[in-house]
Amino acid sequence: MSWFLLNRNLTLLEPYDWKLSRTVLRGERGSNASDLPGKAIAKEGMADYIRYLFKTVRKFYGEAVVVTQEVDDIISSPIVKESIVNNSDCKILLDQRKYLNKFSQIQSLLGLTDKEKAQILSVNMSNDPRRKYKEVWFGLGGVQSTVYATEVSLEEYLCYSTEESEKVELEGLTKELGGNIELAIRRLAEKKRNQNNEIP
Repeated sequence: MSWFLLNRNLTLLEPYDWKLSRTVLRGERGSNASDLPGKAIAKEGMADYIRYLFKTVRKFYGEAVVVTQEVDDIISSPIVKESIVNNSDCKILLDQRKYLNKFSQIQSLLGLTDKEKAQILSVNMSNDPRRKYKEVWFGLGGVQSTVYATEVSLEEYLCYSTEESEKVELEGLTKELGGNIELAIRRLAEKKRNQNNEIP
């Protein structure tokens, strides 16, 4: 779990991973900065600080943002529920299918309606197989919610792809082009576009 503060222009206000490591967890050895908020939030004394943080940042037109990949970070901590979830107007969820058997707990904790639950569980369920996109659910203040598709250009996809065959192909082409990865990405993207156009 990590958190950070943004102002209206989505500019980072304060690096809370660093601040927590300097103040709350001073003297703790072997901690990664990204682990520190999770450890700090488990301490009971942090609840008041987090509640203060969330309420104060909103007064200054900012946003406190919490990001986690582990649903247990949300489900297991009463501090999270009281301090963060109750003060969060905007909720963003990715594909939750792997938490299907825990989703009733998540629904209750986040205060989601049955309609919102259905929307969230529909994420990535009927994607067009010819396109590379992922869906994401946005809930705004319990008033409005919807699922959006997010798609990047083929070039950007190739930059970050973790598919082994694509990585190997890109590395080989980069070597052929004297280490020019930007040109290799452009050429590989063009090749893939041409292949897709040939398929009826």
